[in-house]
Amino acid sequence: MSQTATFHDLKGKSVFITGGGSGIGASLTEGFIEQGANVAFVQRSDSTAFCNEMESKHGVRPLFIPCDITDIAALRGAIDTASAAHGAVQVLVNNAANDQRHSTAEVDEEFWDWSQAINLKAYFFACQAVIEGMKSKGGGAIVNFSSISYMMGNAGYPAYTTANAGINGMSRSLAREFGPDNIRVNALAPGWVLTQKQLDQWAEPSALAAHLERQCLKEHLAPRDIVDGVLFLASNTSRMMTGQTMVVDGGVVTTG
Repeated sequence: MSQTATFHDLKGKSVFITGGGSGIGASLTEGFIEQGANVAFVQRSDSTAFCNEMESKHGVRPLFIPCDITDIAALRGAIDTASAAHGAVQVLVNNAANDQRHSTAEVDEEFWDWSQAINLKAYFFACQAVIEGMKSKGGGAIVNFSSISYMMGNAGYPAYTTANAGINGMSRSLAREFGPDNIRVNALAPGWVLTQKQLDQWAEPSALAAHLERQCLKEHLAPRDIVDGVLFLASNTSRMMTGQTMVVDGGVVTTG
């Protein structure tokens, strides 16, 4: 990736990213490394090869902690491990999610609970786990990934869109509760970002063309477009911005 901006205050910061070894998450990890941050991330799949790539490319190795984020005890343990290595977490990016397609009729309790565990519950408990450390550092920044999917009223994954809406509500409440501690909590809602997973599973030509038609900016989103938004929300450049949802989608939905 090539940098479009430098956020000097991110240098040396302790950053924790969920799902930071693949897709948008891998681009986030690299983006923070480029800023000079100390990055730890959790990923369920083996990310050793990705860490090797980052070390070879940047001379810095991110801290990979294998973890299933639905195991809250393991997630808390991973945050403790990251804090022991890099100091208390100052920037948390809740990025990991699963947008498996499903219809309402086929959802049972087990699937519902699984979807909420990944897409909402883990976000809350990761936030809870970093709060005291952020207080000890005089503040911090949390960026929770949502999606424009629920804003568009999309069908095809109602459990996922329910969680996306919940993330916005949670972010606003936590921003209000912890603002006095100088902890900022914002959400970022990406549009359709063409990661390899999207290209492999859903990005067939007619769907891409239809979505591009809905965008004001006639160019498909790449992971770098999302990384820059997250870096902005994590840095002091956005120091008086909290409780907000920032949309990065090329102009599909409107807010305000």
